[in-house]
Amino acid sequence: MSKPTILVTGASGFTGRYFIAAAQKQGYRCVALCHEASEIVPEADECVVADLLDLGGLNSAIRQVKPGLVLHLAAISFVAHENIPQIYQVNLVGTLNLINALSSHSKQLQRIVIASSANIYGNVLSLPISENTVPQPANHYGVSKYAMEMATAQFADLPIVLVRPFNYTGIGQSRNFLIPKIVHAYKQGEPDIQLGNLDVSRDFSDVRDVVDA
Repeated sequence: MSKPTILVTGASGFTGRYFIAAAQKQGYRCVALCHEASEIVPEADECVVADLLDLGGLNSAIRQVKPGLVLHLAAISFVAHENIPQIYQVNLVGTLNLINALSSHSKQLQRIVIASSANIYGNVLSLPISENTVPQPANHYGVSKYAMEMATAQFADLPIVLVRPFNYTGIGQSRNFLIPKIVHAYKQGEPDIQLGNLDVSRDFSDVRDVVDA
């Protein structure tokens, strides 16, 4: 009996690698959707090449893989990313292209999990944040993710599940992010480090707990 197949976008990223390892332990076959042929995801069982901004290429990839499950992680995830149009192209348009391609093969689909972000809530004054908190994104990354959520609502016939992870970290995360940046500075013995707003507190989850969820 063949293993159930999960198509994973953003598989070469920080979260994707942890997810693939966890899914394979549970008996799943993970196929990585790679942006280009040079993108290497050694953890994946297979890689197929398609650009999220190329609807034709995505259709071909979906026909080839025939996934029953999809995890969509691919995104511009760094809040301070300087190319603002690219944030919207990848996070909003890219996601819509993927869903459009999947909609042509909806009979085989059991679930499409799409990673949004708790960043859509913005700078709220009332804690704790719940799913009933009104989104007020305060940056282009948050706006792009919230727009993506609203756009996916147009595909009510598909088994889409949206998740909004809060801050999480772990080994392998880019030094653009807070915890790896601090750890790297400490290991290098750097006398100074430039950080953002210090008048905030955050809870951090472990990436392994996030992918298990």
